Amino acid sequence: MLICLSVNLALFFKMGLYRTVVRYISLNLVKTVFTACTISAVSMAAAILILAPLIPLTTPIIYAIHSMLFIGGIRFLIRSLYQSIDTSGRKRVIIYGAGDAGSQLVSSLKHGEAYTPVAFVDDWKGMQGNYVEGLRVHPPQDLRYLVELHRIQCILLAMPSVSRHRRKEILGFLDPLSLPVQTIPSISDIIAGRSRINEIQDVTLDDLLGRDPIPPDQDLLDANIRGKVVLVTGAGGSIGSELCRQILMQQPLLLILLDIYEFALYQISSELEELARKQGLPVSIHALLGTVQHRRRMEAILRSFGVQTIYHAAAYKHVPMVEHNMIEGISNNVFGTLETALAAVDCHVETFVLVSTDKAVRPTNVMGTTKRLAELICQALASHYRTTRFCMVRFGNVLGSSGSVIPLFRRQIQQGGPITVTHPDITRYFMTIPEAAQLVIQAGAMGQGGDVFVLDMGEQVRISDLARQMVHLSGLEVISENNPEGDIEIVYTGLRPGEKLYEELLIDASTLATAHPRIMSAREDHWEWHRLESYLKRLKEAASEARYETLIALLQEAPTAYQPETRIADILWQNRKEDETRSFAPRASTNIASCPHAKEASATMRDASLLPTLPDYSRGVGNG
Repeated sequence: MLICLSVNLALFFKMGLYRTVVRYISLNLVKTVFTACTISAVSMAAAILILAPLIPLTTPIIYAIHSMLFIGGIRFLIRSLYQSIDTSGRKRVIIYGAGDAGSQLVSSLKHGEAYTPVAFVDDWKGMQGNYVEGLRVHPPQDLRYLVELHRIQCILLAMPSVSRHRRKEILGFLDPLSLPVQTIPSISDIIAGRSRINEIQDVTLDDLLGRDPIPPDQDLLDANIRGKVVLVTGAGGSIGSELCRQILMQQPLLLILLDIYEFALYQISSELEELARKQGLPVSIHALLGTVQHRRRMEAILRSFGVQTIYHAAAYKHVPMVEHNMIEGISNNVFGTLETALAAVDCHVETFVLVSTDKAVRPTNVMGTTKRLAELICQALASHYRTTRFCMVRFGNVLGSSGSVIPLFRRQIQQGGPITVTHPDITRYFMTIPEAAQLVIQAGAMGQGGDVFVLDMGEQVRISDLARQMVHLSGLEVISENNPEGDIEIVYTGLRPGEKLYEELLIDASTLATAHPRIMSAREDHWEWHRLESYLKRLKEAASEARYETLIALLQEAPTAYQPETRIADILWQNRKEDETRSFAPRASTNIASCPHAKEASATMRDASLLPTLPDYSRGVGNG
């Protein structure tokens, strides 16, 4: 007994049995206990053979069995008792997916204080009916019963390696339960060390779309970027900033960021510099303030840095905002593109890629029409000049952009509703920002000159269905006639000025396949440069003089298929019409004269040399 006791104390201490925190033990302890008890039994058998041959040799076997049961069993029993104490404040959850990820998730959650795993659900029939980490695995058809039986508060998806298409199917199956659905990080994030398996997060909108990414063609990514000087206009925007991130990873010689919005430019430049430092990328980054409408500024930038590739993402893209500010929309989207493109030609830039939109196809709004005019400019210049290769990339809405409905819906749900949707039948194409930016870069490398590339956006999504699904995945219910006691109401506000029920990607039905399965090429009619140039002069004159009716007529004259469905929505134009109706001019004159600083203001306005050259909006206010 003295020999066995001495050996066991030294052995168990060496193998860490006395240093194990019981509440955190795992199944690895079974191996340790088995090894320790086996060695202990062998030492006992040796002691019996040498010192006490009359003791039966079955004694060490009986001893080993009982040691394993008591040394391991008591520890696991204590852990189980500890984990069952005071779970009232935890969320009772079901884990969908009983594989390795689900098993690890249960083990992590049992040590935490936020969730209590109750059961598993798995599609594979071979797992159903078995037990994993002490929890029974059920078929998906039992979910509603399990939710009611165990008062489940949340469902956790533990399927990090499953395709997005399959995740979308699962989310559609879970949608009627009106329970919050959360997930663990993707397998790529876990492997890369960016996330841990127990970091529970909300279901992403990528999962709702169900689009599985296609591996990019590295040669296409490198073609216009690696070792070159690249300029991104509108670098602080949703698409522009993501373009900058992906361009940086392709290691250009120099990356130039241009934006008129100071804070957005500061944010993206700081992020890129930090990313370059962490990744060890030898890329110089320059952030420049400026507008694409200033031709001389653009030429100075292009010549100074020797820019070889331009990604032109600078534009006003919010449909109602451009509808209410028509002249600024035309100035930025049309003439900003014109000045930048002409500067690119003069400075012998190799490639010019225009980021366009599906709203440019048979537009009913000013924004879409201006983007189609921007396409026409690039098409005309491509056929007239050969020094710069122009191409355009057209796609629909991107998830999470500044103008997307998704952040609005999420904010409205957090505030308790209502969710505002313009029309019950309105549909839109959606794509994630990283996928869109990646495809823009690859499409830009395919162009021969004047190409219009159209991205495969998948199926259109009904906005009302998207809103309803976001409500359900938040664990809430939509108020309806059949469910007046729901949580969130969906209110239909009516289509806004210039808004369409659905969007299109092609003017003509014909497209050509490219080397990339999600990039199509379309050949569309356009004006030659000499005709478009004279047209743009008339458009600029009408814009500078604020002749709104003439602008609408000119927008319809171009080959844009523009068909406005509402009257002019520009705020200044509407204000002028109201003033003319009320004959408001005399009172305005009196108010100006009574201003204590009127003389100083008039003197400043007379000094024209102090003012920049801007569009003359005077005819759009009052009686002119």
